[in-house]
Amino acid sequence: MTTHKNLLGGPEPTYLPENEEAYRLLGEEKLAPVEVAAKFPTFSLAWALLADDAFERGSVVESYAYARTGYHRGLDALRRAGWKGHGPVPWDHRANRGFLRCLAGLARAAGEIGEQDEYERCRQFLKDSSAEAYTELTG
Repeated sequence: MTTHKNLLGGPEPTYLPENEEAYRLLGEEKLAPVEVAAKFPTFSLAWALLADDAFERGSVVESYAYARTGYHRGLDALRRAGWKGHGPVPWDHRANRGFLRCLAGLARAAGEIGEQDEYERCRQFLKDSSAEAYTELTG
């Protein structure tokens, strides 16, 4: 894992705790994201996968709801991990990716339903949290 040292004295990066069981269920056991979300409702990656799937099917409002759920569960987890409302959330840390994907998915769905303020806020939040995630998830 890369260490992100902030030379300007800003907040340290936040690293969410891993949920090995949830990853195992998605990977090895090949459980559907809906089953993993039901078993581990705080696991943002399951919500991100649900949001992406719904969006790809054209169910934008459903995608918005899934992404919003994962986003809020991720915010709760970030706060428990010591995050104070701003600062880096590194993309290269696997456990952070669910939250960052939900944030990107929320921006995408918000843009599709005409929630321009939320679209812009979420994209800026993603960029401020992780430039790497912003590039990876927004093209």
